[in-house]
Amino acid sequence: MFNVIPLLIIPVIVYSVLVIFTGGEPSAAAALMDNTVFQVPLVSGPWGMKVGDLLIIFSLIMMFIELVKSAGTGTATIINHGLSMAVFVIAMALFLLVGRFGTSVFFLITMMALMDTVAGFVVTIVAARRDLAVGGE
Repeated sequence: MFNVIPLLIIPVIVYSVLVIFTGGEPSAAAALMDNTVFQVPLVSGPWGMKVGDLLIIFSLIMMFIELVKSAGTGTATIINHGLSMAVFVIAMALFLLVGRFGTSVFFLITMMALMDTVAGFVVTIVAARRDLAVGGE
């Protein structure tokens, strides 16, 4: 079951929940993503981690796990690729059509969903071609 569910749905859901609870104007979502969670004092000056930054880091981790999972050639992997495509289409529609989702943070999450979809298909095709080449000799 773990291999079938595309993990990039989690950042999309987290963003959706955060944005729904902010309510109001689309600018409220952008303001929420700009809230500083913590600051680290550096010699060059304070460095702050924002809500949007944390969500992007979490999304990158989910994308890495998805890319590792895509190395398989089984039925679960193919279903995962189809569901990853659905996640991308939903994220793209939300970005284009719903004002609260029109932020750079959600755009980057949408691009990660696209990269997950494309890379998943490419990795699976290359792995399958390699398996056929080894089996054909």
